[in-house]
Amino acid sequence: GGGVVHTIQVEVFQAFSTYAAIVGVKILLMGPLTAYYRFTKGAFANPEDVALKPAEERKKLLVTHPDVERNDLETSVPFLVLGLLFALKEPSLAVALLHFRLFAGSRLVHTVSYVGALPQPCRALSWMVGMGVNFSMAYRLLSSGLML
Repeated sequence: GGGVVHTIQVEVFQAFSTYAAIVGVKILLMGPLTAYYRFTKGAFANPEDVALKPAEERKKLLVTHPDVERNDLETSVPFLVLGLLFALKEPSLAVALLHFRLFAGSRLVHTVSYVGALPQPCRALSWMVGMGVNFSMAYRLLSSGLML
């Protein structure tokens, strides 16, 4: 049968690509930051990371530390998937930019809140904004026509 071919709006895809790259670089930078905190705080998650240390020291190093256990993958990975699908649904550029900018901004504020140990509710609010953006994109995707 003859299907309808949709083309993606170039500006929306460029906007998504820009903000996805910003979020991706932020995620990548968290790896070296986590490693830095692991070494400076002496907090390692895996036994193989401290295997060459004496047994007594290994027990002290296999601990969690609040400065080390900080990630935001629970919102960033869904953003990358939902954002791409959202961009493919041809939203207006203004609506797409609002979603993408709010999400990227929320992640940057969330990271600064964590690294700078800013008082709550700064981090919680930034997390809620990111979740809200993801839910908004998911709602718009699901309400625009399901193919079940």
